[in-house]
Amino acid sequence: MEYKKSDVLKQYPISIEQLDNFLYTNSFVAEDGILNEIAYQYIIEFFGTNNYHKNATYENNKQSAHPEVSKLSFISNDKRIAIEQEDVITFLQKQPDNSVDIIITDPAYSGMNQMLKLGRGKIIGKYVDKGDGQKWFDEFHDTEENYEIFLKECLRVLKPNRHIYLMFDSYSLLTLGQVVRKIFDVKNIVVWDKMNIGLGHYFRRRHELIMFASKGKRPLNSKDIPDIWRIKRITSFKYPTQKPTEIFELMLAGSAEKDFVVCDPFLGSGSSVIASIKYGCKFIGCDIAATSIELSSSRVKAFLETKKDILQNKFMCEDDQTMKKILSKND
Repeated sequence: MEYKKSDVLKQYPISIEQLDNFLYTNSFVAEDGILNEIAYQYIIEFFGTNNYHKNATYENNKQSAHPEVSKLSFISNDKRIAIEQEDVITFLQKQPDNSVDIIITDPAYSGMNQMLKLGRGKIIGKYVDKGDGQKWFDEFHDTEENYEIFLKECLRVLKPNRHIYLMFDSYSLLTLGQVVRKIFDVKNIVVWDKMNIGLGHYFRRRHELIMFASKGKRPLNSKDIPDIWRIKRITSFKYPTQKPTEIFELMLAGSAEKDFVVCDPFLGSGSSVIASIKYGCKFIGCDIAATSIELSSSRVKAFLETKKDILQNKFMCEDDQTMKKILSKND
């Protein structure tokens, strides 16, 4: 039996970029829009049984004169946490110069260009509908031009003598890492060892990369943090690309102080927000996807009220004593 991406899009109320993000994150290949049976079953399990679009419990608190284009937002009662549905460039352009203490983010490399809007709605680059009903854009569509615009906005909003952490896969690091070096002072590449082997045609994937850079000079808070982070990946996830909170906690352990303003302009599942709350930081962030804002808002509200994380119910560094020791300092 043949499984097509177009069939999945007809069956579930999801966008092509959400489906491609899911496939990319889980190392599935869909040549010419055709899925193998394993990939198809994973998709059905995730977007079907997990009720992908039904797990938000908060209400939209941001009104619009045009309901069809209304956007979602969430602000905590103490005003320390603020997230909104927005494209990355528009969001960053609204932030004042030198207003953010640290940027920790996991850009959607398989479709980042789809999210970049500049000025009055202009999109850098253009996706062309191929008309075959299967494939709207190639899986990796980022450009150096797009990334440089994004990074220059990051540089503008970041305070002097502060840090930025950017997550990469191997391919995007090769194509876009040089752009980071043009704008920031790159200090190191951190390896996230997921501990569980993934899929892949040319060596199976078990890691992702984090580029650590600075604007000006600032030492790390600790000299005891290694450059390999052994943190198990999330397997029972509610959102594609969901990262363990421990990844962002380690970034903050290295670079944050209490009441620092943390920024994540590719919010995803909201793991960076949970980490920021744990470290006593303020937080601003965005994502273009409504499902991200819905899920993140529910997650943050639940955590603020109960101290329980509804998307991650266990510690993901249990098998690494070094990681446990570093993260336990914040308990």
